[in-house]
Amino acid sequence: MKGTCITLKLNTLGVAHKIIEEKVKKGDFCIDATAGRGHDTVFLTELVGEEGRVIAFDIQQDAVDSTRALLQEKGYQDRVEVFLDSHSNMDQYAEENTVDCITFNFGYLPGGDHNIFTTPATSIPAIEKGLKLLKQGGLMSLCVYYGGDSGFEEKDALMEYFRTIDSKQYTVLITEFANRPNNPPIPVFILKQI
Repeated sequence: MKGTCITLKLNTLGVAHKIIEEKVKKGDFCIDATAGRGHDTVFLTELVGEEGRVIAFDIQQDAVDSTRALLQEKGYQDRVEVFLDSHSNMDQYAEENTVDCITFNFGYLPGGDHNIFTTPATSIPAIEKGLKLLKQGGLMSLCVYYGGDSGFEEKDALMEYFRTIDSKQYTVLITEFANRPNNPPIPVFILKQI
């Protein structure tokens, strides 16, 4: 008798998606805090199904347009709200203790202008607001992309900030690829205690 083998992409996004997939279920409410090209938005939409709800944010019109186009291609355009707004304003779109999962991809828009990227000035307030929005048992997935021409300042600020999050209310898991070259992205997970 053959055993089953779960395929896991051994990269930052693959690890994040595996953890999210274990946690998010049909009917859940999720936020993609950094919509980018829409791949996480689609992923969350597929997990929550028609009964669930997904909202996504990005500050770049190009990202919002890309996300909406991908949703349209998949037939999900009526199931997701995509906002041209900063992730630091997500608390204007959701109530405290109502969200099951929030995803972040810090850095710049893939294929976009490398002079426009996330910064600690908005990212840390967005995380703080997101932590309040999460339900008990809710998950926050944060992929920290850095290196190249941007991101070291944000990475350092985020890593310092993660260590200050109240351990009585949240568990923070910082993972890393120890033997990968060229500043591999860092997957981080925050679970709100039950």
